[in-house]
Amino acid sequence: MTKSELIARLAARNPHLYQRDVERIVATVFDEISKALATGDRVELRGFGAFSVKKRDPRTGRNPRTGEQVAVASKRVPYFKTGKDLRDRLNKEAQRAAGLAPASSSEPSDGDKK
Repeated sequence: MTKSELIARLAARNPHLYQRDVERIVATVFDEISKALATGDRVELRGFGAFSVKKRDPRTGRNPRTGEQVAVASKRVPYFKTGKDLRDRLNKEAQRAAGLAPASSSEPSDGDKK
């Protein structure tokens, strides 16, 4: 899904909002997440996942074309870790699509028991 598809879907679900307002909301959310990551903060969206920044140390790489060694500087990269609710939902959808799980189950699975 692209950003414009997300905006269109949210606008369709919320007909009381103007599309330009939905665009502004989505842009603001993404900007705030980006700003937080740029300052080194962690952004956690419960049930969805957490965005954080990881530091990669400098290393020696290779130019794939020539095989020559190249020094790669250290850098910070964004990292996303899925939340438990999202992982569970994705796995249930995959099992359902494969025909391994019923459409709805009221009994907890073995992974839910403690």
